[in-house]
Amino acid sequence: MIGMAAGTTPLDDDELIVGEAVALDVRPASVLMRGASALIDFLATVLVLFLFFFAAQYVTFFNTLDQALLTALLIALLVVALVIVPIVVEVTTHGRSLGRLALGLRVVRDDGGAIGVRHAFVRSLTGLLEIWLTLGGLAAVVGLLNGRGKRLGDLLAGTYAQVERVPRPIPSVWGVPVSLTSWTVIADVARLPDPLARRVSSFLGGAAKMTPDSRRRLAGALADSVARYVSPVPDADPELFLAAVSAIRRERESEALRLERDRMERLEPVLHAQPHAFPER
Repeated sequence: MIGMAAGTTPLDDDELIVGEAVALDVRPASVLMRGASALIDFLATVLVLFLFFFAAQYVTFFNTLDQALLTALLIALLVVALVIVPIVVEVTTHGRSLGRLALGLRVVRDDGGAIGVRHAFVRSLTGLLEIWLTLGGLAAVVGLLNGRGKRLGDLLAGTYAQVERVPRPIPSVWGVPVSLTSWTVIADVARLPDPLARRVSSFLGGAAKMTPDSRRRLAGALADSVARYVSPVPDADPELFLAAVSAIRRERESEALRLERDRMERLEPVLHAQPHAFPER
């Protein structure tokens, strides 16, 4: 999510203003993703209807119900399956369904909040026309003409489908720059405080997203702070210096943990062994 002060630049369709006057970069679901989730929901509903119709035919075979009563029950079943159940599912799951859960989608209000009964009711009633009666054709056409992929029910209810499942970011790992390889042999970074080391790691992880001026200025300020705890201080670019310090600290801490683990493995038989001639119980 990308934050920015409201009113500084024009907002895109994918930006959402929260109560703190900050714009969030959200990702609306595409028409293809919404179509796939709707297909899953469609097949699940058809399967349920088929099972109920099969049960109704089984009851009719034994002539236990009047035909008019059976017709009324089937109509009531269609209303429940196509209108009531989608409303209950969307309200109780805060905008999810079986298909949306499978694809990581959720229906929310235009302001990003959870939908209510009114939103689900409008979407469900409109879905009878644009999904069931037209087999999704009307919903697909309207979604292709809308920037957020909204169908007709979303336009009337003031909702849209949002992608919640995002790829996990891969943390960037900095190594020792080639120009500072010889310096790492004699460098002493043991006195570097943990909070400052975390600030350096955070800077290196987000440096690629910064503007050149901000990146250069922040690297210089951090390098001046780190230099107080490093000896000797090399004559190098501030960002390369920070990368080398971070890599040295990571490698030496990893080596220290490995040595400690090896010592504990060697001591494990002694720590868990019984005293001499002590009976096993």
